[in-house]
Amino acid sequence: MSTDALTDTLSRMTILLVDDSAALRGALRVSLQAFGCNRVVEVDTVERALETLRIKPIDLVITDWKMKPRDGIDLVRTLRDRHSGLPPRLPVVMLSAYTADERIRQARQTGVDAFLTKPFTATSLAQTLRETLGADTHTRIGADSAPIATAS
Repeated sequence: MSTDALTDTLSRMTILLVDDSAALRGALRVSLQAFGCNRVVEVDTVERALETLRIKPIDLVITDWKMKPRDGIDLVRTLRDRHSGLPPRLPVVMLSAYTADERIRQARQTGVDAFLTKPFTATSLAQTLRETLGADTHTRIGADSAPIATAS
């Protein structure tokens, strides 16, 4: 997927950001907007995410793993439950500073589509979005390779 194709795809999407860190949500929002996505919904808890998913059409979820009282894995479990009334195949990107293979395996088994390790760069975010949206090209969106978010 070329940069233009990713920008075009993201420009038509509504993305839900779920993280208890306002700073991380802000960094993600700015990056997504730079990539062409202007419909970004931000929430700080799993409960608010579930409320949003019930009332607003969402095309992609980007969620942090570590939140309280419910975490990102719990959000994905609820989303993937066919009895939840939510779209069960909605793409989900999990953010985490946890990089152990067992953690990544747990996320995948729960139904996470992609795993993005914090801190991440604009380039790694763009690549993860390409992979999640079904593309595997390595065209870069931005030249920025400095971290845009750190573990929280």
